[in-house]
This record gives sequence, structure tokens and C-alpha cells, in this order.
Amino acid sequence: MEDEEETQQILKVLEALKQASQQLQSNPESDTSESDSSSSSSAIKALLELDTYSDPNLLNLSNHLSDLKTLISSLHKSKHKHGRIKSFLTRRVKTHEITKVAESIESEIQAWIDRESITNLTNQLQQIRLQSNSSQYEEDEDEIVEKLTIFHDRLSQGFNINLQELLLKSKIFSELEFLICCDGNIPEKIREKAGYALKEVVLFNKDVFVGQILMGQTIKALISMDSLCSLEVLSSLIKAIRSPFVDVLESVGGISKSISYLNSDDLPFKVTAMDFVLEIGYFGRKEAVEAMLNCDLIKKLVGLQRSDLGGDLIDLGKVHDEEIDEDEHEEKTKKKRGNKEKRFLEKHPFASCVARFTVQLEVGEGLRQREKRGFKQEILKKIRDACDTDAEAATIVAEVLWGSSP
Repeated sequence: MEDEEETQQILKVLEALKQASQQLQSNPESDTSESDSSSSSSAIKALLELDTYSDPNLLNLSNHLSDLKTLISSLHKSKHKHGRIKSFLTRRVKTHEITKVAESIESEIQAWIDRESITNLTNQLQQIRLQSNSSQYEEDEDEIVEKLTIFHDRLSQGFNINLQELLLKSKIFSELEFLICCDGNIPEKIREKAGYALKEVVLFNKDVFVGQILMGQTIKALISMDSLCSLEVLSSLIKAIRSPFVDVLESVGGISKSISYLNSDDLPFKVTAMDFVLEIGYFGRKEAVEAMLNCDLIKKLVGLQRSDLGGDLIDLGKVHDEEIDEDEHEEKTKKKRGNKEKRFLEKHPFASCVARFTVQLEVGEGLRQREKRGFKQEILKKIRDACDTDAEAATIVAEVLWGSSP
């Protein structure tokens, strides 16, 4: 526990020092005055004294800090020497150099923060693995969730080669995967946050981490969690990994599970499930689409379109066309129509969902052209079987034929 508290203190100090380096970048002359006694001045003085810290990883930082001391001293002296013009030019050069050094210092401090926080998080997740059959760690649930959130936010800032080395060296991917796949007594909140974090690891560098998620048990575990969070993670992963992700999803029985989500009473969950089904349709190969149709997907979509949150877009388009002035620019017309449809779909998320799914198949990248034509005919037949009236069938069939690509 003492080591944990010490680590948190170090991280707080590092964050303060990083802010000090950012202040130097924005205003290199702000804290060079000896009379300045503000809190920011204290932080920068601490920054200048940091090179006394003995850590083999901090050689570059120590060198940058030494350069910073020299530059700030030189800048201070330039205020009292030379002519006015020469002094001004010297100070401009020095402030630019200070800004560049401060940027390097910020980068080194961020690398230090990353080392401390990832090492600390990995150690804590390893303890969870060891204690997974007990409830010792449950008292730290909020703390673990907070650390996973910080880790997630750090990765979402984009690729960084030093951070990637830390991820590989720490083997944190395996620890996150264990949390997601463990069906023991690990709280669902922690498992969901681990899912978000693992998703960010994959997005951080798909070339490195996609293979691990396709070969592991994560996809199957996320499907079995039956939560909005896990479905959001799956939706992000399918967009990132595309058809290979759908192949694995189909092989572990995830297609039928995904379609069953459309029966949920939880509206946000059901809407997210609808979006997920559309993504599967776009990226899915023949086997995945066959599995979807065999699970009575079209019947479910017809039912959703018939509901109060459904409706159709074909009439909306006709009404909109009548309102448009003949001389109006075509591009502006398309933009207006798109905005109107977007507003309508926000209130009616299942509107024209049969046609929207068919369009996904037609414009998607998972099927051959011959397969697309075959599935379109099969969908038209299933629409007629699923509709209660000829009028309903005619409307939905017209939408499919009107909305699909030729």
C-alpha cells in the first residue's frame, strides 16, 4: 500500500512538472525573473532542480534540463547587456530555444508518467488475476476503474512509439484480456472498462494487436457480457478490423447472439444492436449473411419498422422533393435531404431498417456481386412472408428496390 501511495505522489508531481513545461512553451520569459514568487514559478524551479533525481531512464531529461538552465540564465543576462535591438534579437532567439527544449522536456516527462502509470496498472491487474477466486480486490473497484479510464484516455490521444514499447513490454494486453474473459467474481464494471481499454489498445496500433484479439477469447467473452458497453466495444472493433472480425464473430456463435439483442427492452441497447447488425451486413461474408438471414433477421426488422420508432423514409423523400425549388443546386438539395433524414432517424431509429440493411449488403465489401444479387432476391421473398398486409409488403419492397444500388 505504501508503494501505491508513493507512486500516486510521483504521478502528481510529474503532472505538475509537465504543466510547468507547458507554461514555458507558451511564455518562455514568464518565470525567469528572480522576483517572481507565483506557484507557476515554484513549479518551474522544481523543474530545473529535477535533474538531481537518480533514474537511469532520465538521462535525456537530465540533459534537457541542463540546457534549459543555461538558456534561462542566458536569457536573464541578455536583458541587462547589449543595445536595445541586439538584446531584443538575442531574447527572441533564446525564447525560441527555450520553447523547443520545453517541448522535449514535456515529452520526456510524459514518457516518465506513462512508465509509472502503466507499470502500476499492470501490477494491480496481475494482483487481480492472482486473487480472482477471492474478493480481496473488490474494495479497490473504483480505483481500478479510474486507472483503466486514465489508461483508455491516454491511448486515445494517438500513436506514440515509446508508449507502444511500454505496452508490449508490460504485456498489459494479456491482463486486460483476462479481466474480460474471466467469468468469476470480477465486477462487471471492471470488465466493461477493461473492454474499453482493450479496444483502445487495438486501435492504438492495429498492425500489432489485431492478431491477438482475433486469436484470443475476447470476442466471445464480449458477446456473452450482454451489455451496452460490450456492444459499443464490439461495434468499434468491427469498424477497425472489418471482415476478419465478422469471420471470428460468426465462428463463435456471435451472429445469432447479436440478432437476439434486437429483442431487448432497453432502447439504447436495441439501437446500438441495430447499428451493429448493419455493420455486420457491410463487412460480413457469405457465411455471416446466411447466418443472419437464418436467424429470422428480416422478420425482426419488419417488426421494428412497424413499431412506433420505425416508419419509412421513402415518403419523407417524396415530400422533401416537392418542397425543393427547381432552380436549387443539386448538392445543396442532397445536403438538405440528408439533414432531414438524419433528424427523422434520431426520433425513429428503426425507420426503413429493412432497406438500410439491404443497402449495407449492396455497398459493403464482404460479398461478391453475384452473392449480393442472390441475397437481395432472398430478402425480397422474406419481406413478403414477414409482412401482415400486401400494402405493408409493397411499401417495404419499394424501399428496398428504391434504396438499393442498381
